[in-house]
Amino acid sequence: MNTTGILYAASSLGIIGLVFGVLLGYASKKFEVKVDERVPKVREVLPGANCGGCGYAGCDAYAKAVVEEGADVNCCGVGGPSVAKAIGDILGVKSSGVEKKIAFVRCGGDCSKSKDKYEYEGIVDCIEASQLPGAGPKGCEHGCLGLGSCIKVCKFDAIHIVDGIAIVDENKCTNCGACINICPKNLITSIPQKNKVRVKCNSKDAGKKVRENCSIGCIGCKICEKGCPSQAVFVSDNLAAIDYEKCTQCNICYEKCPTKAIISDKKREPKEKVS
Repeated sequence: MNTTGILYAASSLGIIGLVFGVLLGYASKKFEVKVDERVPKVREVLPGANCGGCGYAGCDAYAKAVVEEGADVNCCGVGGPSVAKAIGDILGVKSSGVEKKIAFVRCGGDCSKSKDKYEYEGIVDCIEASQLPGAGPKGCEHGCLGLGSCIKVCKFDAIHIVDGIAIVDENKCTNCGACINICPKNLITSIPQKNKVRVKCNSKDAGKKVRENCSIGCIGCKICEKGCPSQAVFVSDNLAAIDYEKCTQCNICYEKCPTKAIISDKKREPKEKVS
């Protein structure tokens, strides 16, 4: 190929490249998806845990939802009140404050209080064990298997197995929901941290059967329900539950519970002996 041919080919390629460059530049402007400048600002103040506790796929999705969809600025449990305020400042709205919630394991049947049906030697995983006959080796089919599936999904080292059952470290828990979603027994729930009166049982069995398998299980006797002055405690399907919208933390249900299935941070007063 002579020099003229080479120059012609190079010029042609240059012109084609220029045309495509102009077209791509035009297309990028024409079809540009404009991003609200507040989205990256909100994303910057989020902790980056991507735990999903806010109800969205991650911090990016939550930042976009807050700005573009009007999502609540108080949803980030990891960031807490300071992040909620920072987001509110960016959007020009007032944060109503974040009520800290934590995961709570509704089972008190540790090794000394509950019975096993058989000795389990399989995979150390609650989901696998729950597929076995009787929903696992534990006598109570509703109780914590203590094999740590919840531990594996917790990004914050906030849950551990202690004496055969899962226990939440409330100082570390961000209420991300990972342990709640993974538990095959559905016995982990989210509750307000400030509410210290809690039902530490998940069994819906009749009282007699509960007694056979666990010394601390709820027997559905309704003593707590009858004694609550604010009607915050109710028994459904043989299991006590607390309505935290009504609960005044008076501790009456805690004090009256005959099996100690209801717990509180208050110390139990020793009962006076009848002479």
